[in-house]
Amino acid sequence: MFDANDEKAVSRREFLKIAGVAGATVGLGAGLGGLVVACGGTEETTTTTGGATTTAGQVTTTTVAASTTTVSAGPEAGRPIKIGVLSPKTGAIASFGKPDEWIVGVVSTAIKDGVVCGDKKLHTFDFVIEDTQSNPSRSAQVAGDLILNSKVDMILASSSPDNVNPAADQCEALGVPFLANSVPWQPFYLGRGATPDKPFKWTYMYWFGLEDAAAARIGAWPQVPNNKKVGILLPNDADGVAWASEKTGIQAPLRAAGYEVVQPSLHDATAEDFTAQITEFKKAGCEICTGIETPPLFTNFWKQSLQQGFKPKISWFGKALLFHETLVALGDSGIGLSGEVVWHPTFPYKSSLTGQTCQELADQYVADTGNGWTEPIGQYGKFEWAIDVYKRMTDIEDKELFPPVVQATKLDTVNGPVDFTAPVKLGTVHPVLNVFKIRIAVGQWRKVEGGKWPYDVSLCFASDPSIPTTSQLEPIAYS
Repeated sequence: MFDANDEKAVSRREFLKIAGVAGATVGLGAGLGGLVVACGGTEETTTTTGGATTTAGQVTTTTVAASTTTVSAGPEAGRPIKIGVLSPKTGAIASFGKPDEWIVGVVSTAIKDGVVCGDKKLHTFDFVIEDTQSNPSRSAQVAGDLILNSKVDMILASSSPDNVNPAADQCEALGVPFLANSVPWQPFYLGRGATPDKPFKWTYMYWFGLEDAAAARIGAWPQVPNNKKVGILLPNDADGVAWASEKTGIQAPLRAAGYEVVQPSLHDATAEDFTAQITEFKKAGCEICTGIETPPLFTNFWKQSLQQGFKPKISWFGKALLFHETLVALGDSGIGLSGEVVWHPTFPYKSSLTGQTCQELADQYVADTGNGWTEPIGQYGKFEWAIDVYKRMTDIEDKELFPPVVQATKLDTVNGPVDFTAPVKLGTVHPVLNVFKIRIAVGQWRKVEGGKWPYDVSLCFASDPSIPTTSQLEPIAYS
């Protein structure tokens, strides 16, 4: 998992500068040119509200040379369905958005001839991609513009609560269907004020929960002998607040498993100096360090930890360690870092659109872009879900059909099975009405000798027994 075009970054500002290079124009990367789908012998691109629109499929009718008879080939043509896609293509979480344009291109190609929806009509799909710039306010603004000006039928989002929640709030307020993945369910659901007695109507998601993040840690950490003292580093943002919750965060499960938790107060979401937290972890003798951080903040934290002599046996961070860009920024000092793995080429799942395996999707991404595979390729799954919903909508103009249709979802995706028909019960895969939980794995970053990419992630624990593991978690080896 390495991008041959990436270079090491040494500061948060430099990291952000690198992340901000991504443009606002949709392009499919090497070998694919711009995001243009050829259908019926024509090519079409449309620019809308500063984003890019991809038209997936056009309807062709055949006129038969008879006296007065015109025969239409296939089902009746319906209007195009317009879907807004929010992508953090620039800013602190730009690594999440890196494959989004490629994903839209792959999906658009898969459905280029249109989709017969629940109304028995053949519909094309237009995807309007907007850059949220990794900014929650921008996410809300873009979502509102897509709804009120572009008149989208649905909005899709991924890439952490900062990108997802503000857009979801707009959709809930304005009565627009919204689907998300790649966001933990507690900040999405509890963080936005829903309760089991008062769920959301328009906004739904699937991904893992913080209880699953805790379970992965509890399952993998014993592979490395340690003193069970854990330092937790969290930012003061939607993610950090959810993870820090005494009731629904990761502290309670860790304590119940016998771990001593050291959690300083939440740091500023743009912090650059972590001396106070590092000092507290060292004083407590923490042999494990964990948390949730953006790539630039974690890069600074880890470099400062090494400089100040804090060298835990296990350093496990969500978000930042999903991406090979973080390893590139750290170089070999990142070898041995670990975290959740939310999508991997060896996961035993397939696309409901094309039948491609996870490995085949990863291989296509590498071939098309020239970059190493990346976990956010798994965000492809929300497009599968959106198309499946429309296949079951008997009237696409009647938005009131959306809630019961999405609640009847039962679909196999590149993220595994998604089954909203399962009973709603806390502690299960369907804990609340608006959420379904998928399985995750645990990975550790290793050096790849003699390979095209210098670093890759090795799976060492998985909550789904069908996910293959190839190694055990090892203590970090400091040079």
